[in-house]
Amino acid sequence: MKERLLEIKQKALEQLQNVATSQGLNEIRVSVLGKQGQLTSILRGMRDIPAEERATVGALVNEVRNVIENAIKEKEEYFAQKALEAKLANEQVDVTLPATEIRTGAPSILEHIVEEIEEVFMSMGYDVVDGPEIEEDKYNFELLNIPKGHPARDAQDTFYIEDEKVLLRSQTSPVQVRTMLAAGGDKPIRMICPGKTYRRDADDATHSHQFMQIEGLLVDKNISLSNLKGTFDVIAKRLFGEGCETRFRPSYYQFTEPSVETDISCFVCKGKGCSLCKNSGWITVSGAGMVHPNVLRNCGYDPDVWTGFAFGFGAERLAMLKYGISDIRKFYLTDLRETNVFDRREG
Repeated sequence: MKERLLEIKQKALEQLQNVATSQGLNEIRVSVLGKQGQLTSILRGMRDIPAEERATVGALVNEVRNVIENAIKEKEEYFAQKALEAKLANEQVDVTLPATEIRTGAPSILEHIVEEIEEVFMSMGYDVVDGPEIEEDKYNFELLNIPKGHPARDAQDTFYIEDEKVLLRSQTSPVQVRTMLAAGGDKPIRMICPGKTYRRDADDATHSHQFMQIEGLLVDKNISLSNLKGTFDVIAKRLFGEGCETRFRPSYYQFTEPSVETDISCFVCKGKGCSLCKNSGWITVSGAGMVHPNVLRNCGYDPDVWTGFAFGFGAERLAMLKYGISDIRKFYLTDLRETNVFDRREG
């Protein structure tokens, strides 16, 4: 049996030495190591070998198997290396060809506007605060001096979820209320609250049922409209250039008193009059005012001691003005052919 095993090993090694293809290599593997192979047949006949010789024969079979398997593996690696060399020799890469452009993501103009405003206010010591989009009526309306039955509720045309007690917030002002309540009525507040808001509005080029607001609040002692005007000047010049001028016009909001509309000088015609500013030389961009005493009182602040101002921007409106976008719906399209022109890439 020993001679038979040595013969199998010697013949297999000679065949492996001369084999020229992967197919031939596989045939040798099957003939020697396969289910019907020579070594397998010897193992099946072990029961016919005297018991005292089985251990020796079994060890020799394993030794021969290991030698042949290692030789087959070396030949496989040899064939793989030759195949790789042939492939590299046949393939040529023209390094002068232009690369395939891979589109990468970038912040949209709307996101860029929000981040730009956040940076300006943080540089002035403001905190950026977030709040729930599903809100309670008391935070969205009642504590903001808008009781049940108030006409302003109809104007905002709210998405109610549960018995007019739970709703999709129609403004980010509830975040201001929550911030004042958390402060306990004895601490100054400087904060902005950018976020998504929802109203039952017909979608068209200038209106949407969902939009981004950026509201701000400052509460402290001895705050006046002049502080609001100075803050508004900083924002306007940062967004629209150092030559941008600002003005206030009287208005009315139920949560501020006095209330103002805030305008900027038209950055296209420089105040001379054009289609963008409707020949007035001015563009309205925000509503603002001094926090109503009732709102301060509702949120735990003594209006005889504390004063403050509040303001609100529409992020989409600012982006449309600054970048000449004519349709608010473009901010929410998913067709890259429509939206890639509005991607904001730095550099």
